[in-house]
Amino acid sequence: MAFTDRSARARAAILAAAARRFAADGYEPTTVRAIAADAGVDPSMVIRYFTSKADLFYAVAAAELPRLEVPTGSDFAASYARSFVDVWENGGQALANLFRAAPTHPDAAQRLQDFLDRQLMPFFRAAFPDLPDIDQRAALVLSQTIGVIYCRYLLKLEPLASMSRETLQAAITGVIRRHLGEAA
Repeated sequence: MAFTDRSARARAAILAAAARRFAADGYEPTTVRAIAADAGVDPSMVIRYFTSKADLFYAVAAAELPRLEVPTGSDFAASYARSFVDVWENGGQALANLFRAAPTHPDAAQRLQDFLDRQLMPFFRAAFPDLPDIDQRAALVLSQTIGVIYCRYLLKLEPLASMSRETLQAAITGVIRRHLGEAA
């Protein structure tokens, strides 16, 4: 077996162990030693591949980020709402941990901002190239969906927490349409 095969397997085992640990325990209580033990590697291997616990945390979150493609010939607002709900209803634990960490860890907040700047804003600009104020409109859409993340998935506030998936999706679709105007 080549060294690169072993390296790839060790790296994958570390990522998987970290994802489980961060989801179960959160960022602060999780240790590099615990992740290494779960992955069956020496703690120095975690640092070798990921530099720090923080970088490993962001690598886990980045692995969950959805790959966005501009819908063609369909209802943008409904498609975006469906994708958003799918990501969060089907887990999203690493992303949830990133959202939990952002208010108290400036680096986590910056990582979220980077994601918005590099992935989400270009996505909205590509979907609505003729809207001169798309950045502001997209920011409003994001404020609404981030509010859903915190209220439903992190804080589990009622009645949002027990709302049916279909009702939630329809409500998000309506908000997106209002923020994006008739273009959505």
